Amino acid sequence: MNKLTTFTYALSLVLAACSTKENDQVESTTVAEGDTVTLSKEQFNTAGIELALIADRPLSGTIPVSGVLDVPPQNMQNITAPLGGFLRSTTLLQGMRVTKGQLIAVVENPEYVDIQQDYLDTKSQVEFLSAEYERQKHLAQENVNAQKTLQKSLADLTSMKARNSGLAAKLGMLNIDVNKLQPESIRATIDLRAPMSGYVTEVFSSVGAFVSPTEVMFKIVDTEHLHAELICFERDIPRIKVGQKIRFTLAHETEERTARVYLIGREINADRTVRIHGHLDKEDRELIPGMYLRALIETGTTLLPSLPEEAVISFEGKEIIVLQVSDGTYALMEITTGIRENGYVEVKTPEGFNAKETPVVIRNAYKVLARMKNKEEEE
Repeated sequence: MNKLTTFTYALSLVLAACSTKENDQVESTTVAEGDTVTLSKEQFNTAGIELALIADRPLSGTIPVSGVLDVPPQNMQNITAPLGGFLRSTTLLQGMRVTKGQLIAVVENPEYVDIQQDYLDTKSQVEFLSAEYERQKHLAQENVNAQKTLQKSLADLTSMKARNSGLAAKLGMLNIDVNKLQPESIRATIDLRAPMSGYVTEVFSSVGAFVSPTEVMFKIVDTEHLHAELICFERDIPRIKVGQKIRFTLAHETEERTARVYLIGREINADRTVRIHGHLDKEDRELIPGMYLRALIETGTTLLPSLPEEAVISFEGKEIIVLQVSDGTYALMEITTGIRENGYVEVKTPEGFNAKETPVVIRNAYKVLARMKNKEEEE
């Protein structure tokens, strides 16, 4: 006797025992004709069978997707040292929270001294050349000097102003206030401050190390505006619209969170998937970028023919339901299922089936199946 036979036989014994307990005088009236079986009223009641018609219910179409939590590019900052230098001090550790403008590191480089000196020199030269230009202009008005002399004076002044402005821009990159810069305040170190509030996610440098201008020292991420970065198959894209609800759970949680479809990618990847960008309905600063998630994208509520999930039985690789074809007689019908939600499942029946007049076993259908198959094996 194989596993399936043993299973159906055991269920048949249980059902028969229940029937005997209710009425020891009840004789079995189970008669098999193909894939049908007839149950007496006592057997029907003892087995706890319930009937109902396939009915239209509002079910939400959903698309299963997976992805990770991420942050937009503007919420991530790589901290580098302008012009490079030696890292002299820092207190940053991975996971620390920093606020915008907070001192996060001190970097030293002799070039910083040269730039400050050059700026102060060019500033003095601009003042001198400005006075000289005014003098030459006054002389030109009185026809004392040649026009060529005036033009050279203007060119020298313009060139020096440009150089001074360039040095001022460099000092701005170094966070040195040129309005406060004086010969006695020149220094070889600069302060690096947090460009935004967030959490330190990476620390790449240590005190005393030399860092180049392109080398990332720290990485800061603002987790206040996390989003769901989802991966959807190409075939499902036509059903997805901006604004649709996303229900998702994180790998370590059972509580469901929600988001909304905000952007739909316009490029199909090599694996025939498209990226979907979703905004979380409720922000949570405790979440970490990179967390894995599973989600369902709701594509809209529709009235669909459905039954309680218990009514659908998986048997021999097929999905079937048990019909009451006449008073006391039951038969099997193969169906296909669709959307599942809140204990109900969409049922797709063969063409021509009259769902409005044919009751379906919605509770303990497997007991009817067990009687039917066990009887066939006995015969």
